[in-house]
Amino acid sequence: MFNIVLVEPEIPANTGNIARTCALTNCKLHLVKPLGFSVDDKHLKRAGLDYWHLLDINYYENIEEFLTKHGDKRLFLATTKAQKIYSDFHYQDGDFFLFGKETAGLPQWLRERYNDTCITIPMLDNPDARSLNLSNSVAIILYEALRQVDFSGLKSFPHF
Repeated sequence: MFNIVLVEPEIPANTGNIARTCALTNCKLHLVKPLGFSVDDKHLKRAGLDYWHLLDINYYENIEEFLTKHGDKRLFLATTKAQKIYSDFHYQDGDFFLFGKETAGLPQWLRERYNDTCITIPMLDNPDARSLNLSNSVAIILYEALRQVDFSGLKSFPHF
């Protein structure tokens, strides 16, 4: 099982979409406060549809609480400021993927602390192209990790 960590997410629909992705891929979702919305938000619930009962979700009051509990694990930090591409790493069951808030990303001190495992998704080299949508970024990175472990535990459909 992989772990998706959203640090201070701001947009409920993104978090709802990510929750649905986690539920359907048997990944644990970790939400680090402060959240930019209420967990009762209708947009959050709608984006996650009726998959909430399948979701393993944990909440943390702040990044320090999360790091106290999981800081010694394999943490990969998704950021546009990384030098290494997400597909350059070999992922293992239990790895954590951290994603920052939509408007600011992950804090610099955290990126510096885990500099060796900062990962990025290639995109257009243009100052107006700041970043991909958060839920899309989670899906891209997560499915690469799942591919590397042969989609272990997931149902595959027959080829047509």
